[in-house]
Amino acid sequence: MADDHEHHSLLVPPSIQDHIQGVLNASVVLIMYGDYECFQSANAYRLIKAAQQQLSSSFEKNDVCFIFRHFPQIQIHPHAQRAAEAAEAAAMQGQFWQMHEMLFIHQQALENGYLVEYANRLGLDIPRFLQDLSKGVYVEHIIADIQGGYRSGVEVAPALFVNEARYRKRRTVEQLIAAIVAAVN
Repeated sequence: MADDHEHHSLLVPPSIQDHIQGVLNASVVLIMYGDYECFQSANAYRLIKAAQQQLSSSFEKNDVCFIFRHFPQIQIHPHAQRAAEAAEAAAMQGQFWQMHEMLFIHQQALENGYLVEYANRLGLDIPRFLQDLSKGVYVEHIIADIQGGYRSGVEVAPALFVNEARYRKRRTVEQLIAAIVAAVN
């Protein structure tokens, strides 16, 4: 039975501060709170990518927007926070989505040395990347994502929202596409 205090909608609206694929005024805005070390988060991300690919032929380019927010579960995933910081450091060099993809592909290898290797593969400015990580430049941003998740009822990653409503149905490509199509209409 659901707790009376459980939130079913997003309380932190999408903004230009988010990591966005698409446009904020799209017909459907899909938000994922995720953890790079969580294999369920990687599966949810792959599901979203598959849905995006299938929908690309029947939807206009700006009909669906995807937003990723950090929700590292450091109590069970010791490298998730640092991976999120690496993604943010890459974002400052215009490579968020490339690092995001790399982290999910290699989620079993998220120790510091691997993060530097991924940054190097992406052609990032390594001294700047390392300096950003060592100074904890992006910790506050990640904490803000986590707190926003908590305010919206997120307790574990992954958590999905479709047009600010919590998506709790079975996670298959067909179910997610159906939810997106329903949200457009």
